[in-house]
Amino acid sequence: MPDSTVPTLSQSTVDEAALLARLRVGDDAAYELLVRTYSAPLLSVARRFFRDENDAYDALQDAFLSAFRALPNFAGDSKISTWLHRIVVNSCLMKLRSIKRRHEASIDTLLPTFHPDGHQTSSHKGWRRSEVEASAIDNETKLLVRKKIDQLPHDYRNVVLLRDIEELDTSTTAAILQISPAAVKTRLHRARQALRALLESEWQE
Repeated sequence: MPDSTVPTLSQSTVDEAALLARLRVGDDAAYELLVRTYSAPLLSVARRFFRDENDAYDALQDAFLSAFRALPNFAGDSKISTWLHRIVVNSCLMKLRSIKRRHEASIDTLLPTFHPDGHQTSSHKGWRRSEVEASAIDNETKLLVRKKIDQLPHDYRNVVLLRDIEELDTSTTAAILQISPAAVKTRLHRARQALRALLESEWQE
C-alpha cells in the first residue's frame, strides 16, 4: 500500500515533485508513468542522432535504464525532463561511439586553405546555421543536410548535433563532451566549415 505521507500522482497532469517522491520509494506505477510521459519527446531527441529507428529505440531504452540506476543520486535540482534529456543525449553519444563509422569525410580536406600571404585560396560565402535552416524547408534538403552531418568525423558531428540540432549552449555541450568551452567553439567552427564544403559540393553538381 502506498505511503500516505508521499504525495499522490495524477496521470493527466504530471506533478514532478510527486512523481519523484513516488520513484524514490520504488512505486512501480510511478516508473510506468515516467516512461509513458517522457518516451515520445525523448524518442524525438534520439531520432535526431540516428538514421536507423532501431538505434534510436535502443538508445532510449538504455537511457531509461541509466536513469533508473541514477535515480538515488538525482537531487531534484532540475526538472525531470531536463535530467532525462541529458541522459538520453549521453546514451546516444555512447551508442554512436560503439557504431563503426563509415564514409566519414576527412575534415582537413574540407577546411579552407590559404596562400602564403594569408589570403584564402578560394573565396566563398561564409556558412551560417540560419542559412541552412532557411534552405532546409523541404524534406529533401533536410535529409541532405542530415546526411552530410553524418559524414563528419564523430568529434565534429557530435558538436554540431549538440549545438545546432539540440541547441544546447556552449557550457552544457562542453560538460557533456568533457572538453573545454574553447574546444567546443573551435570544433563547431571547423565542423560548420566542413559541412558547408560538403553541402556546396552537392549543390554545385
